[in-house]
Amino acid sequence: MIRVVVADDQELVRAGFSMILDVQDDIEVVGEAGDGAAALAAVRELEPDVALLDIRMPLMDGIEAARRICAESDTRVVMLTTFDSDEYVFDALRAGASGFLLKDVRRDDLTHAVRVVVAGQSLLAPAVTRRLIDDVLRGRPRHRDPGLGLDRLTDRERETLVLLGRGLSNAEIARDMMVSEHTVKTHVSNVLTKLGLRDRVQAVIRAYESGLIVPGG
Repeated sequence: MIRVVVADDQELVRAGFSMILDVQDDIEVVGEAGDGAAALAAVRELEPDVALLDIRMPLMDGIEAARRICAESDTRVVMLTTFDSDEYVFDALRAGASGFLLKDVRRDDLTHAVRVVVAGQSLLAPAVTRRLIDDVLRGRPRHRDPGLGLDRLTDRERETLVLLGRGLSNAEIARDMMVSEHTVKTHVSNVLTKLGLRDRVQAVIRAYESGLIVPGG
């Protein structure tokens, strides 16, 4: 059973999402919260598999709540908002969120999203993330940190991270590096483990933060 906490400051929205999820045979809503601080407290107490967080909430916004939840637990975070701004999406992913949904999402897409992130996947493809980061960071001053754990990587793992940062699939990376897809999967797994990343989308962000990839590069 997939355990979920739903956090939104609008009671009707919160109740609607909870109702959609709770009728699923494999999903149980174990808690609700009306603000970011309460959401963080609920996650700490209930240890859900997934937290659905509204971005704009009182006391603590959803992005800060996501940052703390992802730092403290294995709970997967999906952000909810009425705004589809690139800035929101980037900040949510950088905080550690596994996905981003608009509140007018279809019910089937909502339940699918919960199942996808529990399976360890992201709701955004790395190639989409790469374009997103390009768009956002071109308008921001860059303060790159060449460290960020990259010294833990072998040369081949660093090369893998660069190709992940460019949004390539495992098959494309295998062709570029002239190795098998099985070897690529091993490199990707090592990169995520050594850098403490949750998924490939986080790897794309790390590639930019470290300066391995530059906007438009």
